[in-house]
Amino acid sequence: MAPQNDDYVFTRDLLDNSRLNLMHHHWVKDFGYLIHPSIPTQGANLKIADIGSGTGMWLLDAGDRLHESTQLVGLDISLEAAPPREVLPSNITFQQWDVNDPVPDGLLGAFDIINVRFMVFVVRKDDVPATVGKLLQMLKPGGYLQWVEPDNQTVHGELAKPENKKESIEALMGLLKSQDPRLNPTWVPDLPGIFRDCGLVDVDADVHTTPPHWAYLEHECGLIMHELIARKTQNEHMAVELKRLIPLALEETKKGAYLATTKYAVIGKRP
Repeated sequence: MAPQNDDYVFTRDLLDNSRLNLMHHHWVKDFGYLIHPSIPTQGANLKIADIGSGTGMWLLDAGDRLHESTQLVGLDISLEAAPPREVLPSNITFQQWDVNDPVPDGLLGAFDIINVRFMVFVVRKDDVPATVGKLLQMLKPGGYLQWVEPDNQTVHGELAKPENKKESIEALMGLLKSQDPRLNPTWVPDLPGIFRDCGLVDVDADVHTTPPHWAYLEHECGLIMHELIARKTQNEHMAVELKRLIPLALEETKKGAYLATTKYAVIGKRP
């Protein structure tokens, strides 16, 4: 079960899990890598953590790509989405941990690589430096932190044809931003500077613009997010408006409209 302090905006159900798994494949294909090419991954006996591990899809993909001696650890506030232990490869484990809590002793200096992704609606702006500081503590000297997110401030509608309409798809994002501060994060472009301020070196940011064909498919997957929020939110106005706008957004999407956003993959090394 999820802890009482878990205020995750999505539903942690079958549809939510499927959304996350599909998004994983879209994003890896879009960026062209699972782990940034400048991070060394060829050695044996690496220990790697995925923060906010969810369904474990990132870990499972990494396990297929890396040396069989690699240890892969999923850390999340809730393990409800994780597969049963019995079906997992022996080198993949999960551990419950809230990034707002202190780092457990057993995780200090434990990892060669830490991956973070899709935490943009979870970590608040004021908490990002402290979160990066904790992740830095969890790295071995010379270890790497990779954090991958969309910059939601750049979300905008695109049209496959000039005569298409995009008002409803843009209204969906505008509604989320206006009704729930968690859904209007502004801190993603600040990540490279936060990495440096926290003491990471060799910081690099892959600021990525998605080609239209991938952006359209990712938009279709992202529409599921609005359905999940409509189910989960306690904000009656938001729920009513989402249910009104979603069919209109689907119609616009069928005719070639889609939302696009700039993405960041930020990496840094512990000295």
